[in-house]
Amino acid sequence: MYYIGVDVGSVSTDIVLLNKDMNVVESLYLKTKGNPLKTIQEGFKALQNKYSDDEIKSVGTTGSGRQIASFLIGGDSVKNEITAHAIASLEIEEDVRTIIEIGGQDSKIIILEDGIVTDFAMNTVCAAGTGSFLDRQAERLSVPIEEFGNLALKSKTPVRIAGRCAVFAESDMIHKQQVGYKEEDIIRGLCEALVRNYLNNIAKGKELKEKIFFQGGVAANIGMKRAFEKELGVNLYVPEYYNVMGAIGAAIIGKNTIEKSTTKTNFKGFKTASGNFNSRSFECDGCSNRCEVVKIMDEKNSSGCFGDRCGKWSNCS
Repeated sequence: MYYIGVDVGSVSTDIVLLNKDMNVVESLYLKTKGNPLKTIQEGFKALQNKYSDDEIKSVGTTGSGRQIASFLIGGDSVKNEITAHAIASLEIEEDVRTIIEIGGQDSKIIILEDGIVTDFAMNTVCAAGTGSFLDRQAERLSVPIEEFGNLALKSKTPVRIAGRCAVFAESDMIHKQQVGYKEEDIIRGLCEALVRNYLNNIAKGKELKEKIFFQGGVAANIGMKRAFEKELGVNLYVPEYYNVMGAIGAAIIGKNTIEKSTTKTNFKGFKTASGNFNSRSFECDGCSNRCEVVKIMDEKNSSGCFGDRCGKWSNCS
C-alpha cells in the first residue's frame, strides 16, 4: 500500500510515495518550468513501471497548483501549504513549535502550539531570501549553488549587505565586489542580510520557540542555516526530506481522508502520464463573482473544469 503526495509550486513540483509506516519510498523533485501538467506527467512516467494503480490507496495535493493537480490525477484531499508542512513536521517531531520554510518563490513561518497551527505568515512581494534569488546571485558570482553555503562558512569578516529588498541587496553586493571584498565575505554577508530580512518581515512580532524546523529548498544552504542559528541563538533542525515536506504532508492528509471515509481513492491511475493535457482559462460572467474557471483539455475534448465557486462549470464538457 502506498500513499501519494503532490506539491505543485511555481518553481518545483514534488511527488512522494509513502508506505504504510509513513516512510518515504519515492521522492521526486522536479522543475515546474511554468507547466505543472507536463511536470506531473513526467513524474508519473518515472513511477508507472515501478508501481501498479491498485497499490495506490490515496492521493493528496498541495501547493499553488494543488487544484489542477488534484483534478488531473484524482486527488482525495486538497490542502494549503501551511497545513501540509505542519502535518509533515509533526509526523517527524510532535514537539516542533516553529517551522521556517523557504522555497523557490516564497517564504513562510508557521507557529504551532500542542500540535495545532496557531499563527503563520508568508512573504508578499519581496523575493529576497527565496531560492530563486539565491540561485540568481550564485549564477552572477559564477559559484555553483551547491557551494554557496560552504563558501559562506569560510568567511572570517562578513560584510554587511542591505537585505531589505532583493534589488538593493544585489546592488550592494555588486558595490562590495567592485571595492574588492572577498567572495566568501560577500556571500556570508548576504546570508546574514537575508536572515535579518526574514526575521524583521515574515517573522515580525512572532516568538520563535524551539524545536525549530528549517525546511524548503533553501534549507540545503548551510550558510543560511548557520546565519539563522547565529541570529536566534538556537540550533535549527533540518529534516531528511527538507525539500519535499509539503508533498509528504499532502500524502499524510490524503491517507487520513480516505481512512475517515467509506469510499475508495479517486486516483485516476498512472495512465495520466501518457495523456495529452493542457489547460485554458476563462472568466465566467454568470454573476458578480466573475470566477476564473480553468478548463482541462485532453486532445481536443474537455476533461472538465474547476475554479468556479457555485459549481456551474463542474461538469463542463
